[in-house]
Amino acid sequence: MNQLQKYTWLIDTIRRSGKISHKELSDKWQCNKDLSGGNPLHRATFNRWRDAIFDQFGIIIDCQKVGGYLYYIANPEAIDEDRLKKWMLDSFAVGNLISENLALKGRILVDEIPSGRDCLTTLLEAMKTNRVVDITYRPFGHDKGYSFPIEPYCVKLFENRWYVLARNNRGEVKIYGLDRLEEVGITDTTYVLPNDFDADDYFSSVYGVVIGGDVKPEKIVLRAYAGHRHYLNSLPLHPSQRMIEDCDDYADFELYLAPTYDFVMKLLQFGAMIEVISPASLRKTMKGWVTDMYELYKDE
Repeated sequence: MNQLQKYTWLIDTIRRSGKISHKELSDKWQCNKDLSGGNPLHRATFNRWRDAIFDQFGIIIDCQKVGGYLYYIANPEAIDEDRLKKWMLDSFAVGNLISENLALKGRILVDEIPSGRDCLTTLLEAMKTNRVVDITYRPFGHDKGYSFPIEPYCVKLFENRWYVLARNNRGEVKIYGLDRLEEVGITDTTYVLPNDFDADDYFSSVYGVVIGGDVKPEKIVLRAYAGHRHYLNSLPLHPSQRMIEDCDDYADFELYLAPTYDFVMKLLQFGAMIEVISPASLRKTMKGWVTDMYELYKDE
């Protein structure tokens, strides 16, 4: 077990407990034999971990002395308001949880992520020092790949695939799937990341990774029928989503984004459980896809 896993176990255990004593922490750690080897969490070790967690994550583990010495996260906003940090800690927490229950491996099902993990490691290393990366990229449907340099701006995980947004040697800012990279290597050439580039802002008005083109952001109203309105409310399609009407039979949701190919494909997944109310152009697009699907099956 590496140190990061130990730190995330401690953070997650305190987060879930709210407030907890050192003895309770030590007991939980000792019971977790796959992680601790059955050893207790000594106070000196615990204090070293507290200091390291503050240095690496900016998370303060404080002690409430009144009513018993209880430890708690003093600045939960350091986690809740940082999406990357929260995602990372949650991912490690789930990993730790699964490692505690490997005996259930035949009953815990996960999806494989064809992410090209080695490529991700190389890209992140290049991004730290703004180094140009030489890649060999083979798009779907091509017999062989082609090589060119890119300036990696950011990486994004979407639908179980990792992507890199990068400026290529033709001056185009494009998205590339890491599972389609055949080779990747860091060069000695550096590049300057644009001062006004913000990854969150860049993708704020799109669903998924389809960018560019002439599809502009606009207000979209979706109607979710029956029980699916609860599903859509609990798992929003986009950060801009908000409920504008809730009835017994349906609920209407308003979003603001560009209705790109990714978004249309997502809506088609819901079938008749979701209807596009507006804009009319998106309704027309959906009707076209549904008509094409009907043509495939009409003779059955």
